[in-house]
Amino acid sequence: MSTELRSKAEGSGFALRDYAVCLSGIVWREGLRFLHQRERFISALVRPLVWLFVFAAGFRQVLGVAIIPPYEVYVLYEEYITPGLIVMIQLFNGMQSSLSMVYDREMGNMRTLLVSPLPRWYLLSSKLVASTAVSLLQVYAYLAVAWFWDIRPPPIGYLTVLPALILGGLMLGALGMLISSVVKQLENFAGVMNFVIFPMFFASSALYPLWQVQQSSPLLAYVCELNPFTYAVELTRFALYAKINWSALAVVVGCTIAFMVAAVVAYDPARGLISRRGTGGET
Repeated sequence: MSTELRSKAEGSGFALRDYAVCLSGIVWREGLRFLHQRERFISALVRPLVWLFVFAAGFRQVLGVAIIPPYEVYVLYEEYITPGLIVMIQLFNGMQSSLSMVYDREMGNMRTLLVSPLPRWYLLSSKLVASTAVSLLQVYAYLAVAWFWDIRPPPIGYLTVLPALILGGLMLGALGMLISSVVKQLENFAGVMNFVIFPMFFASSALYPLWQVQQSSPLLAYVCELNPFTYAVELTRFALYAKINWSALAVVVGCTIAFMVAAVVAYDPARGLISRRGTGGET
């Protein structure tokens, strides 16, 4: 990168239009990739729908859910786990987006993005926004199918849940971006994904209320309380019923900022975990 471009990358010589063009280009590229990978969309829906149609239906009579906020009446088990399945969609999408970054780095395509004179934090943030936008399409497609399964939150909930989905998608996408910064080879990423996804999903309030976890295992309940995925689930759960869980909101916003800052630092070859000599795809 030349001295002139480097000085621009440090923040001064760009108009708002330049940033808008960069953002639209990255979002458009991510959208095209998503459209060309139809199996990615199908798999994103099949996974939570299997849980909804099979797991929830099988355990409906076994696992009861008491009246707990934000619910004002007893709810069926499939209604309780819906917010967790929604956030699971976003978690898998964040990991898939991170996988594409590892692939681009191995193939050398990441070089085109990261040598841009625009600030690196803005480039990574644009990638994160694009990934979150794709996850929103997947979530609302799931909600549309769930509606026919009698999972019907208040109509206003489909709108009030949007900010929660955006925050949750940003947090999980930033986490995936941070993970992609330390995984050097594509074949290693699948194992890392499983190591992250399944503990985060099962050690949370996605499948069972935390008060029930506390009764059976105080240690597991403590792990669930430390899990940021739990707070994304609870933020989404309350937002579906036009309510705000302020503690969950604070944790999700804080984790999003922390993960994103760590990812930007890690992707900086001058300071971070990715070196110019070790990646071949970034300079």
